[in-house]
Amino acid sequence: MQARRKYILLVAAVAVITLGGWWLLAPGGETNTLYGDVEIRQVDLAFNAEGRVSQMLCQEGDKVKAGQLLATLDDATYANALALAEARRDAAKAQLNLLLAGSRYEDIDRARAALDAAKAQLANAKASYARQQALIGRGATPQQTLDNARMALDSAQAQQDGAQAQLTELINGPRKQEIDAARAAYQEAEAQVALAQTGEDDTKLYAPVDGVVMTRVIEPGTVVLPTNTVYSLANTAETWVRAFAPETMLGRVAPGTKVTITTDTPGSKIYHGIIGYVSPVAEFTPKTVETPDLRTQLVYRFRVRVSDADDGLRQGMPVTVTLP
Repeated sequence: MQARRKYILLVAAVAVITLGGWWLLAPGGETNTLYGDVEIRQVDLAFNAEGRVSQMLCQEGDKVKAGQLLATLDDATYANALALAEARRDAAKAQLNLLLAGSRYEDIDRARAALDAAKAQLANAKASYARQQALIGRGATPQQTLDNARMALDSAQAQQDGAQAQLTELINGPRKQEIDAARAAYQEAEAQVALAQTGEDDTKLYAPVDGVVMTRVIEPGTVVLPTNTVYSLANTAETWVRAFAPETMLGRVAPGTKVTITTDTPGSKIYHGIIGYVSPVAEFTPKTVETPDLRTQLVYRFRVRVSDADDGLRQGMPVTVTLP
């Protein structure tokens, strides 16, 4: 009787344990654990200019910061182009300032003196012509002399008109159209300087983000084009985990869900993250997901942004994502 009672208690205990375990997995035998890997976010860096590489400042495995100088080109050609553009810009600026300043007082005074001289010459030509007219009326001078006096009078009149026009032009200053044309020429020269400065700046290659140099593709002395990759950089500015969930768990991997992340390293740190993206399209489980139960199912890819990442998470490392 006592042995039968012990057997009944043992069966009951097993039933309770089994029932408790079923509730831990319910509903549908779901689990809190999903699998994925640290996403590799690679940046291929290239110059936005062509030329001969003069410096390669980083080696594979080096950690770099955003804005750090990584490589340079021989910039002699670009520096000369910039100097030429700046000289042309300065000349255009000087021409514009000259027109904006208007006429100098010295030029106006010189024009007035020239007008006064032209007036005096005209008065003399008029008097000479009048004398020749009086003489020819009495037959005391030939017709040719009168004609010469008339020509001298006309020339003196033309000189006075020209001197008057010159003075008026200096007083009025340059026309608005001339100033507009000079201003447009100056703006064009400014644009040429900016273009040349951009070319000069493009001879230096900077890291766009924090990262680790994965590949150093070329060496100093190589002539490169803007399409030639110089470095391949692993982006470590933000760490993301790519994982996969079956359709039955979509409600538990909604964006904004907080999760924990662990690696296979014994005693490793527990990382924390927030699900930021869930794919709207199903796909077959990739080979990187090593769970047999999920391998033959359609899954949905989601991404987790790790909030406390450090060097313990490496690009491409397999990880375990635990849902709350």
